[in-house]
Amino acid sequence: MPPIKKTKPKRNKSRAIVSKFGAREIDSFVNDFATMSLKGNVDSKTGLVYDDRMVEHHCLFDPDYPECPQRFSHSLERCRNYGLIDRCHKLQSRPATSDELLLQHDSEYIELVKGTSSADDEHLTNLSTKFDAVYFHPATYDLSLLSAGCTIDLATDIATGKLKNGMAIIRPPGHHALKDKACGYCYFNNVAIAAKHIIDNLKMQRILIVDWDVHHGQATQYAFYDDPRVLYFSIHRYENGAMWPNLRESNYDYIGIGKGMGFNVNVPLNKIGLGNSEYLAIFQQILMPIAYEFSPELVIVSAGYDAAIGCQEGEMEVTPACYAHLTSMLMSLANGKICVVLEGGYCLKSLSEGVALTLRTLLGDPCPLIGSIAEPDASAVETILNVINAHRPFWKCLQFQGTTQSVDLDIYSDTVSKKVDILEDNDWPNHKTTFEYVGVPPEEPFPLSGFYPVQSEAVKVELAKRIDELISKTDLLFPTQRTCIAYDKRMALHRNLQEIHPEKPERLMAIVTRLEEAELLQRCKLLESRMSTEEELALIHRKEHVQEMKDTETMKPREMLKVAEKFRSIFLCHDSYRSSLLAVGSVLQIVDEVVSGRSQNGAAAVRPPGHHAENDEACGFCIFNNVALAAKYALDKHELQRILILDWDVHHGNGIQNSFYDDPRVLYISIHRYNNGGFFPSWKNANYNYVGKGRGEGFNVNIPWNTVGLGDADHLADRKSVV
Repeated sequence: MPPIKKTKPKRNKSRAIVSKFGAREIDSFVNDFATMSLKGNVDSKTGLVYDDRMVEHHCLFDPDYPECPQRFSHSLERCRNYGLIDRCHKLQSRPATSDELLLQHDSEYIELVKGTSSADDEHLTNLSTKFDAVYFHPATYDLSLLSAGCTIDLATDIATGKLKNGMAIIRPPGHHALKDKACGYCYFNNVAIAAKHIIDNLKMQRILIVDWDVHHGQATQYAFYDDPRVLYFSIHRYENGAMWPNLRESNYDYIGIGKGMGFNVNVPLNKIGLGNSEYLAIFQQILMPIAYEFSPELVIVSAGYDAAIGCQEGEMEVTPACYAHLTSMLMSLANGKICVVLEGGYCLKSLSEGVALTLRTLLGDPCPLIGSIAEPDASAVETILNVINAHRPFWKCLQFQGTTQSVDLDIYSDTVSKKVDILEDNDWPNHKTTFEYVGVPPEEPFPLSGFYPVQSEAVKVELAKRIDELISKTDLLFPTQRTCIAYDKRMALHRNLQEIHPEKPERLMAIVTRLEEAELLQRCKLLESRMSTEEELALIHRKEHVQEMKDTETMKPREMLKVAEKFRSIFLCHDSYRSSLLAVGSVLQIVDEVVSGRSQNGAAAVRPPGHHAENDEACGFCIFNNVALAAKYALDKHELQRILILDWDVHHGNGIQNSFYDDPRVLYISIHRYNNGGFFPSWKNANYNYVGKGRGEGFNVNIPWNTVGLGDADHLADRKSVV
């Protein structure tokens, strides 16, 4: 549908809508925000913990065993190659104590593992047959203690604020280690022990454990299955139970018991070859909405890299660069307190690259591009819908999506009986959850070798080429300057001479003052402001409009008032034109600085604003369209081909939409109050069904709100589900 601009907007005749918040509540919120510390700890560092002795643990009877010392050494070496280790705060490794191990494991089992330190090779080999997918070495016990101790200390330092985040590059891994059994290359459950230690000693009440290892971390699930203080979220290859550990309880319908119902989230993938698009969809559609609602105080990642391309155990296609994006999303939680702990990953090349890019992200480097994202595979969509159905009764963020059927929780477990009816939304296709289980858990005696997949040499060579190509095409260069800023106090000269107006000079000064108080301004590169040229304005605006605004510099007040009255919600003074030139010019300075690679990102504190200004008229406090001009400038001067404009102003940015309505190079997303056309600017083309035209169809996304009082949850929902 074409944009509508010239029809007379309908006037909102309804009485004023009173906010659900009273004046006292609003004043309290403002005061609390004003006293909030935004300074942060600029000296807070990323922690890194490892111990070179961890290479000593190896399989005595099978030189090709997947869980090998090279996993550790290659990962560290790749981090060194990127210069990451020297940028981290190195923690001293130490063994976990017996009391710490007892948080998760039985004393008899701990003694059994301890006894392997002095056992001969024959005893170690025989003992290995009693556990599923493990081997024992004389160094296994000591190094398992180190893995657990390193994880505890790193998580504790992050939880207490001594470190902002961190990574434990350790082995043996831990998430399969049961209370009384070694399992799946794991002896002590590093992550579970650390989480319990923090709950007991630091009294934290909300810990999120994200397990992206391709195998289900069943032992971590068991450890917290009835505990609402820990939200366990696992994405794993399942294939209806055919994938190790072949457990029924790895499916999506195992959601926790008792007070822990809803706090165990399994995302079982029933097909191989899944990659970035599926993992990103799972994060955006399930994990991040639930995580924001849970509001964790700490995030711990069981970071296996066996879903990465090339790994013979996972047979998935996640690229190393994608792990940087997954990590970045999690860093928005828990005030950035995220502890990443190495679990699996058996393709040395993709493992080491994934580890390095994860650590690089924790250090604050920007995420590398991962290219276009394909439509998620149908099997993954099926899983996502199944998980949403299973957890909708427990998480409000999943309830707005429109449901598919009533959910009967009687099927979830023998110990749970709860039926929840959910309203059906007929606009959504009906999705019926399905249950299929074909798994056969392995039994004792367990094989010592030959149970793991092996790739042919030809497959290894082909996968290595693909990974090398991915690495070579991953641009990790970025500016040393993090953030630039542009503003000019002369913009405060633009003012309404007839009345007190909400778009007033104090808006700009309040922003600058707050940045100074928070000690943020001095951390930015201050760009020299400039005025835009008329040639630059012509990228969007007609010369007649530019000339009319320019003429106001010399108009008499009465003439200027007549010009302003021609437009909707516009005031003018003799300084308005120059202030508008400064606003546009400052935004263009940011574009030049960021696109040319001198700064990673930037912010423009400018006025008058711009997004309502049309190509031939001022509108809604806006004289020239700062953002539309910036985008067109970037397209023409810097020859960019894809620009996203996210407009979260409460009013629809009609001027931006009309500037790019048929242009597929610009994706415009506007989140705004609409009130069915009754809220300014009151054009009906601000509705969701206006999606662009011609080649630009689909590149205009309106998210119109038709009520008041919407808050954080609503805006997080639109960003995770749409943006």
